[in-house]
Amino acid sequence: MSFFGSMSTAISGIRAQSSALGHISDNIANSQTIGYKRTDTSFQDIVTASSSRNHLPGAVLAAPSFTNSVQGSIDASEVPTHMAINGEGFFIVSSTIATVDNQPVFDNVNYYTRRGDFTMDRYGHLVNGAGYALQGLAIDPVTGNPVGDTPGRIQINRDFLAARPTNSISYTANLPAWPKTVNADTGVANSELLTVGRFTPPLADLSAIPASGEDIFLDNSLSGGAVTGYDSLGAPVNIQLRWSKVDNAAGGGDEWNLFYKTDDAAVGAADKWVNIGQSYAFDAQGRLAPAVDSTTITALTVNGINLGDVTLNHGSSNITQFQSTGGTVAVNTIDQNGYPSGELVSVAVSENGRITGTYSNGKTIDLAEVSLAKFNAPDKLKKLDGTAFAATQESGEAILGAGGNIIASAREASNVDIADEFSKLIVTQQAYTAGTRIVTTADELIRETLNMKR
Repeated sequence: MSFFGSMSTAISGIRAQSSALGHISDNIANSQTIGYKRTDTSFQDIVTASSSRNHLPGAVLAAPSFTNSVQGSIDASEVPTHMAINGEGFFIVSSTIATVDNQPVFDNVNYYTRRGDFTMDRYGHLVNGAGYALQGLAIDPVTGNPVGDTPGRIQINRDFLAARPTNSISYTANLPAWPKTVNADTGVANSELLTVGRFTPPLADLSAIPASGEDIFLDNSLSGGAVTGYDSLGAPVNIQLRWSKVDNAAGGGDEWNLFYKTDDAAVGAADKWVNIGQSYAFDAQGRLAPAVDSTTITALTVNGINLGDVTLNHGSSNITQFQSTGGTVAVNTIDQNGYPSGELVSVAVSENGRITGTYSNGKTIDLAEVSLAKFNAPDKLKKLDGTAFAATQESGEAILGAGGNIIASAREASNVDIADEFSKLIVTQQAYTAGTRIVTTADELIRETLNMKR
């Protein structure tokens, strides 16, 4: 090998160390960049000729070694729309290319990032610190399930949340075997209470209770709780329930009816309470026979406000008649699915990776579901500005619906270790200096060779 060849080898080493120095400087500069993935250096030797008896040194190349799959530390954040990925995967984002008619225009190309410092811009998009808009799936407000499987840009609608009328009430309770109503709570033995039966004094018709018969009804019934429902405009409706045992028998066979208050201002023969029209008959073990998992209250009307047909859901065997020392109805669950209209107050990320909106009516609604993507070879992704990546042939296509877990109110820090980078900097500096010494030595030897003829 000639002296000129030795010099060329040394120069290739200097160039390789220069590249490594560039990677180190890039890493140190981005040590505080959210979601940044450091670039290591992979040195590769190039052999010109080599055998068991002869070896001619060739050169060295410095290739970048990406660490896109190496996770940085997850730091807590006070911003509710910030998020981090624990595990593999990337956020799917879009890039803005222009603004037309005061609206952003996107390039319709999917990019990927681990930078999760998203905040809502004036258009309702969730945009991170580098300007990329988050993608995800819309949520069906009725079923609560994602719509489709193709991610699109998440845009939060700031319009009022429309009122939802009540059409379902969840209700579970235990009815006492010995109700302490005014007429039944006589302090006599249980065997004598069995003779009470029905209403005392009796009412001619139990399908509805007129205002004139309310006192008798209240003396022969127990409070079943109350819940506030809503009509189609969001007006509140106070739904009051009462239970009355309409028949009893030794050894089981007790029968109860459920009523709701229909008109607070009713007088005389006008209906004040309405029987929902469902018989609740219990066996000797305090279970409904037959079972009543749900029933429908037809045209539920309170003080002139008609909610329409409302389903009363009890679930399986959740209306019981077990012995109760208190003698009152123990309501375990009473809830309804309606709500008034409301204004968007805040947006946050839930632990299951959904974007939720909190409204002035107290409701928290799932608005969108954040989509994640992973790659078979994430370290082969192409780096872009703003800690974003683009898919390449080497990385493979994005695999949707897979990846790690989303951590709410958190950010992933850079995976750069400053101490490690400074250690690599010292080694790189020494290697670079040693390469220059080879060039200097080869130059001196070449001069000595040229001076041999003198």
